[in-house]
Amino acid sequence: MDTPKMSIILPFYNAEKTLLFSVNSILNQTFKNYELLLVNNNSLDSSYNIATNLAKKDKRIILLNEKKQGVVFATQKGFENIKTNIIARADADDFWYPKKLELQYNYLKKHPEIDVISCKVNFKGDLANDGMLSFVKETNQLLIHKEIAINRFSELQIINPTIMFRKETALKYGLYKDGNFPEDYEMFLRWIENGVKYHKLKKTLLDWYDSETRLTRTDKRYSFEAFYKIKSAYLYRYLEKNNSFFPNIVVWGAGKRTKRRTKTLSKLGINIKYFIDVDKKKINGNDVVSYKSISVKDEIFIISFVNNKGMRKEIRKYLLSKGFTEGNNFIIA
Repeated sequence: MDTPKMSIILPFYNAEKTLLFSVNSILNQTFKNYELLLVNNNSLDSSYNIATNLAKKDKRIILLNEKKQGVVFATQKGFENIKTNIIARADADDFWYPKKLELQYNYLKKHPEIDVISCKVNFKGDLANDGMLSFVKETNQLLIHKEIAINRFSELQIINPTIMFRKETALKYGLYKDGNFPEDYEMFLRWIENGVKYHKLKKTLLDWYDSETRLTRTDKRYSFEAFYKIKSAYLYRYLEKNNSFFPNIVVWGAGKRTKRRTKTLSKLGINIKYFIDVDKKKINGNDVVSYKSISVKDEIFIISFVNNKGMRKEIRKYLLSKGFTEGNNFIIA
C-alpha cells in the first residue's frame, strides 16, 4: 500500500446493523490513498467481527480497541495512531457519497487558510421530525467561515461526520474533551474562539442518519440544557471581547424560558439591562420594552434568544434595517 495521504477515524459501538454499510461507502471513495482506523469501543454485538473481516480484506483498514467508554476516548485512540496530517471523522451509521474525500482533500490542499472543511448533508432520519429537518436545512445554507462563526451560538453549524481537518489544528487546540456537554459542539466553539477557520462545500456529500440509538437522542450530555450551558461559557468570553458595553446586554425575548436560561449568563457576571419583545402583554416599559422603541443610538448590545427559526430571521432582518451590525452590536443565539 502507498504511504497514505489521509487518515479516517471511525469509532464504533454496537453498530452491527450499519457498520458494513458505512465502511463500504468509505471503501468506494474515488480517493483511495488513505488509512481507515476502526476503533471498537467495547461493542457487545457482532460489529467487532464485522470490522475484523473488513480489516482482513483491505490493508488500508486498521482495527483498534479502546476500553474507556465514550466516543471522545475512542476518537482519541484513533488520533494517537494516525500516520498522516489530514484527518477525516466518520460515524458508523452514515453514508459517504463517492467523491466526498476527493473534493474535501483537494479543497484543503488548495486553501491553506482553511483548517476544517465540511459539506452539506442529506437528512435520512425521521422525516416527521420538523426540528431536525429545519436544523439540517439551516446548517446547509451556511458555507463560508464568517457565516458559520457568527451563527455558532444558535446551533452547531458543522455536522460532525462531515469534517476533515489538519492534524496541527488538533495538536494546537486539542481534540474532543470529555464532560457534561456535547463534545462536538464544545470543540467547534473552542476552535472558532481560537481562530480556526471553517468552510463548507456547496455539494451534498453525506447521508446523515439520525437513528434512535444516536447519542444525541439518548445521552443527557446532548440535551438542550447541556448545549445551552456550554454555549453560555463561550458566549461570555465572546461578549467580553466583542461587546463595547460589556458586561451589559439587552435580551430579545421575554418569555419565561428565556428569562430562566439567561440566569446562566447572569451567574457568570453578565448584566441584563432589559428585555425586548413583540408581545404587548409582556411589555411594561421598564424591564420589558417594545422592539419598536430600540435604536442603534441606545448604546446597547442585543442578544436574541428567540428559539423560533422563522422569527430569528425576522429579528435579524429588522435589526439590520435599523442600522445594527451583526457581531458588532447584536447576535442571534
